[in-house]
Amino acid sequence: MIAIMKRESAQKRHRISISAVFVPSLLLSGCAVGPDFEKPNAPAPSTWSGLLEMSSTRLPSRVVTEPMDVTWWRRFNDPVLTSLVARAAKANLSLRAATVRLAQARAQRGIAGADQFPLLRGNASYTRAKPSEKGVFSIMSHLLGGGNTASAASGAGAGTAASGTGIGVVGIPAAHIKPFNLWQYGFDAAWELDLWGRVRREVESADANVEASAEAHRDLLLSVLAEAARDYIELRRVQKSRALTQENLAAAQESLTLTQQRAASGLVSDLDVAQARTQLASLEAQIPQLEQQEIQAVNRLGLLLGEPPRALQAELTTYRPVPPVPPRVPIGLPSELARRRPDIRQAEAQLHAATADIGVAVADFYPRITLSGSVGLQALQFKDLGNWAARQYALGPSLTLPIFEGGRLKVTLELREAQQQEAAIAYHNAVLKALHEVDNGLTAYVDEQRRNDALAQAVQSSREALDLARRRYRVGVSDFLPVLDAQRTLLQTAQDYTNSTSTLATNLVALYKALGGGWESPGEMTHADVPAK
Repeated sequence: MIAIMKRESAQKRHRISISAVFVPSLLLSGCAVGPDFEKPNAPAPSTWSGLLEMSSTRLPSRVVTEPMDVTWWRRFNDPVLTSLVARAAKANLSLRAATVRLAQARAQRGIAGADQFPLLRGNASYTRAKPSEKGVFSIMSHLLGGGNTASAASGAGAGTAASGTGIGVVGIPAAHIKPFNLWQYGFDAAWELDLWGRVRREVESADANVEASAEAHRDLLLSVLAEAARDYIELRRVQKSRALTQENLAAAQESLTLTQQRAASGLVSDLDVAQARTQLASLEAQIPQLEQQEIQAVNRLGLLLGEPPRALQAELTTYRPVPPVPPRVPIGLPSELARRRPDIRQAEAQLHAATADIGVAVADFYPRITLSGSVGLQALQFKDLGNWAARQYALGPSLTLPIFEGGRLKVTLELREAQQQEAAIAYHNAVLKALHEVDNGLTAYVDEQRRNDALAQAVQSSREALDLARRRYRVGVSDFLPVLDAQRTLLQTAQDYTNSTSTLATNLVALYKALGGGWESPGEMTHADVPAK
């Protein structure tokens, strides 16, 4: 009865000791040292700096504060452009690399999250051992008086000695210990009690890094979409310029023929013929350069789509005009910019990760408590491994307390705080940069429309001037020089108008990129599993 009471008392004390360890950990399980992350406020104006008023109703394309179209490339109403954008989003090699980086960030998060759970390992080993006769055991005979046993020396029986195998009997010479086998298997377990939230802060930082990697992927996707649209617009501009040059080349050939006929009749001098021939040769010299630019534009698109050089040549050589801008351009509200731009969202996630890293650094100042244990079987013969008497175990907590580390912990904390300050500055810089890009994009888009209208009128006036100069030349009222001047003026103004039309479309692409639109498009647009928020 007394033995039973003693056993119950021992069990009660054991339960109390376990409670003394686990209850504080449960009470502190919600505690995490270091600052908690708070979403920063992104400063945004109430309106787009008055630029909406600059976009008057007489302009062909108006900027409005309606919800932004995330598939903005469809507003150009060009099926080839829409196809190229979709293919670039799926096949671009830089995007594939970004997808792999995102997978790496998710794997790092999994590694950090594993520290929240106990570590359990199985082990098994077999050892064949024989102590050295000239090793540690060789000094036993000297220590114990010329080879006497431990019982003879101390009357206490046997003890353990630290040989190479950890097995030996004090007082027994090594020469008397025969080779032996040691069989063992079992399990080891360890679990760090996250009392101060160090592991939770590491997981929080890893989650934020995954988010930052996802936003980097979206930002790259947005850049690829915009680059595909810009390269396509440039291709159509070059093709339009070549078509204009070909038209002027035909007109120059006609003028040269007419001038040669008039020179043969003695109506004009050979100087007019030479001038006409010079004009024709000058136009012919522009064709190879434009063909080179066309191939380069095709190859840039091919590179975006992960294709070899000239792979898209047969598909894109068919002439199409520069995509026209839509009559209405919805751009949303300034307050939506910070939640739509991937680079701002990435900077916010990086700030979150830097804030969580401070908590990790603070937690390193506190002690770490780890519960560890092992259980297994050990025997000199394999058949005895199933014997209950072969069992062995070890259980108990361990405490690690930093006492002196040469200032490493303090300097690490200072480093993490400085990194957080840098991340906060980078976030505000990203917001400010976005506002500037949108403002500049709006200004460029509105002003280019005005320039485009003026150039369209200039082209019309140049055509009328050329027609008048040709009529005057044919009837002999003037020489060939006014015709040459009119041809040069028309070619230049027409090229300027074509370039302006291309610039207008490119400015609209830049505006949409500055607004951060495009990455929210449906899942079939990308090959990566990047969830939209």
